[in-house]
Amino acid sequence: MSRSPLNFKLALASLIAATGLILIQATAVRAAAGQQTAVLSGGCFWGVDGVFKHVKGVTNVIAGYSGGDASTATYEQVSTGTTGHAESVRITFDPAKVSYQDLLKVYFQVATDPTELNRQGPDEGMQYRSVIFYADDAQRTVAQNYIAKLTREHAYASPIVTQVVPLKHFYPAEKYHQNYLELHPDSPYIVFNDLPKLRALQTDYPALYQPDVVATAAH
Repeated sequence: MSRSPLNFKLALASLIAATGLILIQATAVRAAAGQQTAVLSGGCFWGVDGVFKHVKGVTNVIAGYSGGDASTATYEQVSTGTTGHAESVRITFDPAKVSYQDLLKVYFQVATDPTELNRQGPDEGMQYRSVIFYADDAQRTVAQNYIAKLTREHAYASPIVTQVVPLKHFYPAEKYHQNYLELHPDSPYIVFNDLPKLRALQTDYPALYQPDVVATAAH
């Protein structure tokens, strides 16, 4: 008997939700083994992914979606800007080698412009908004304090609009989005928007830069 489109969609949504739960459980296992995770959003995930793959102490980076439901965690749907999702990256890191605050330093001063509301460079829409999805109270406190510090120091001419919200789920993006910068360094979009960020990381934060790219682990 053929399956109706509605039943198929419901089954697919259930499968995606179950996958998201497994991912969260796997994250907890990694954290218990000395690894921690950070989920950050700030424009197209190609560039953010590419930058953090060159940060010392980072062991894995995956591009994906956060902020919406499992049933809408696809590129086609997220691109409408109506799902609540933001293009995000999940960063697994060794806190003995790089701190969460150092990751935020790279995020704010290299990977994204925190003063652009619901956009980033040429990309416009809610899916490109600047968001820190904190995993626990410690991450929330660090993020809020760091934003307050940047505000006190007048680090930017315009107000910081980055949201700090709790992480509920992270859903990996499609395979063709993973490691996009490394695989397509000659893409005009990458050349114009993202390679300058890598140069800035290397020049401005040499102590945090690693030349070898961190591979995307299976997810």
